[in-house]
This record gives sequence, C-alpha cells and structure tokens, in this order.
Amino acid sequence: MKRCVIAGGAPIEDYTVIRSLLSPDDFVIFCDSGLRHLEKLGVSPSLIVGDFDSYDGPRPDAETITLPCIKDDTDSFFAVKEAVKRGFEEFLLIGVTGGRLDHTLGNLSILLYLDSVGRRGMIADDWSEMELVPPEGAFIDDSYSFFSLIAMGGDASGVTIEDAKYPADDITVSSSFQYAVSNEVLPGKRSRITCTGGKLLLIKVR
Repeated sequence: MKRCVIAGGAPIEDYTVIRSLLSPDDFVIFCDSGLRHLEKLGVSPSLIVGDFDSYDGPRPDAETITLPCIKDDTDSFFAVKEAVKRGFEEFLLIGVTGGRLDHTLGNLSILLYLDSVGRRGMIADDWSEMELVPPEGAFIDDSYSFFSLIAMGGDASGVTIEDAKYPADDITVSSSFQYAVSNEVLPGKRSRITCTGGKLLLIKVR
C-alpha cells in the first residue's frame, strides 16, 4: 500500500529537507493553504481537501473535497480520516507544525489518533521528525543532533533509553514534568527507546 502524505499550510523554509523525505509513489493530500507549497515541493496532488478559507489561489485539476467552514475537524484532521477510510496505513505529515500554536498542538494529536486506529504516522518539519514510540521500541542514530521524549495524553511509564548521553531504565515521564528533553545519541551508537505504558512522542532533531 502506498504511503499517504498530508501537506498542511504551516510554514516550510527548507524545502530541500522535506522533498528528501518524499517518494514518487506517495499519495499526497494537500489541505487548503497547503497548496502554497505545491510548486516548491514539486509533487502533484492526489487529493485536495479544505474549506478554502485561508487559500484563494488557483487549484490544480485533481480530485477535490470541499468542506464547510463550520465543522469539528480541521482540514488536516479530515484529510487523515479520509485517508484512513481509503485504507492507508502509513502517514507522513508535512507543513503541520510552526506558525499558529493551536494548529500545531492539534496536529500533534493526529499521531495519537493514527495510533488509536492502528496506523503509523510521522510529522516532519524543517528541524525535526516526530513519531510515537511503538510497542517494539524506536531507534535513533547519531546523525541527529538531539532527541527529546514528550509524554502525550498522560504519563508515559516504563521508559528506557539506551546508548544515550542521558540513559534511563524504567522511568516515568510525567505530562506535568517533561524532563526528557535534549538528549544525545552516543557517538557511533544507535539509541533505543522503549515505553511500556502510555504514549511517548520521540522528536528527532536534525
């Protein structure tokens, strides 16, 4: 099954980095003002969704779902739900962090939604890549400058961090005390992060 890429309207400065994450066979959904990134991303939309309250430019000739302005879902969240209905299991979200903080936080919750329906998702921006730590654990190599762990939706327990500057064994990262920030993989190593309870967001900083 192809991967689904969701392109939102948040700022993108380093298009070279974001383009390097894309594949020719991705199914790409552009959300409303995400169409501003169309030319610089150099991809064609597979689907366009939005209420178009923040974008009034030309729209490419592609399948389009026009949404009402008054609705519960943001355009990005609707796009993800639509892609889940269409059977996609792997997701990459770009242009969904930065700019308005409320939209950034709302878009981070999409990772929790995808996890709840058994899908895998990653958010990428100019600086980092973000994903929930899966049950089998997550890995990060020393090509990244830093990594941070953030508890999502409550406390994350049974957190173990191996081969890092600040290792940990069976700790709890509380949602009210996010102290697992700015860690580093040991040179030449590959750090492994596991979590046995709750949801833990891994942010890999380039």
